[in-house]
Amino acid sequence: MCLGIGQMITTLVVLYAAKKRKTVQFQDFDKSVLLKMFPLPLLYVGNHITGLASTKKLSLPMFTVLRKFTILMTMILEIYILRKTFPKRLVYSVVAIIFGAMVAASSDLAFDVESYTFILLNDAFTAASGVYTKKKLGIEGLGKYGVLFYNSLIIVIPTLLASAFTGDLHKAVTFEDWVKATFICCFLMSCFMGFVLMYSIVLCSHYNSALTTTVVGAIKNVAVAFIGIFVGGDYLFSWTNFLGLSICMSGGLVYSYLTFNNETSGKNTEGTQELKIHIAEDLKEKYSAS
Repeated sequence: MCLGIGQMITTLVVLYAAKKRKTVQFQDFDKSVLLKMFPLPLLYVGNHITGLASTKKLSLPMFTVLRKFTILMTMILEIYILRKTFPKRLVYSVVAIIFGAMVAASSDLAFDVESYTFILLNDAFTAASGVYTKKKLGIEGLGKYGVLFYNSLIIVIPTLLASAFTGDLHKAVTFEDWVKATFICCFLMSCFMGFVLMYSIVLCSHYNSALTTTVVGAIKNVAVAFIGIFVGGDYLFSWTNFLGLSICMSGGLVYSYLTFNNETSGKNTEGTQELKIHIAEDLKEKYSAS
């Protein structure tokens, strides 16, 4: 939780300094900001807390597999909140991802009800956060920088109070490794990279859909899951689990291919239509002149 607070403070410092230098622009704080941002800050807190709890209790490969349910949840929320529709091929690829995750999880030799509960809650918070981030990006005055800045500003104090109440803040302050330069360097890097990660997610959601942002993250998990089998020491190998991992990752790759292939085709079609329109206009002008 204290690491999350460090990431929020880093976000505030970087974006405030950039705003003062007029490198980025977003509206000044007023009462309307709270209404514009709701319920995104609450979703972020839930995502952060459940994410840390699930990461600590699950092996890395199983964590990445069960996170795939975020894709299905994001698709459902985009349909109901953003009123989007999806081609059948994309739906089938999502089903393949979920099926692979279920196959992998069915043979989890380290099954823990509490861990699975936290990870599924984390999936729900992540999906809702992604969809509402996409929705808030379209609100006038906020933009991607305003969403990042005010999301951190609104929740940093409540999170700080919560960490003090739970005792996490006291444990962090009295942590003995604060005197070690290596730990301080790693902590500051984690804070900065947390800001970079949040900015990357918002930027990807700005130019794409929330679902595409989620699946792009799943592609990253291809390397994480399979490397985690050989590195880390907490993965219990079984052929069923390995097969499920493979199906899950393959579904993610197929989804990404279909999504970006459709986007490329759409742009090419738009370009062709524009070209036809220009040609038709030129011909019309020539006929009118003659």
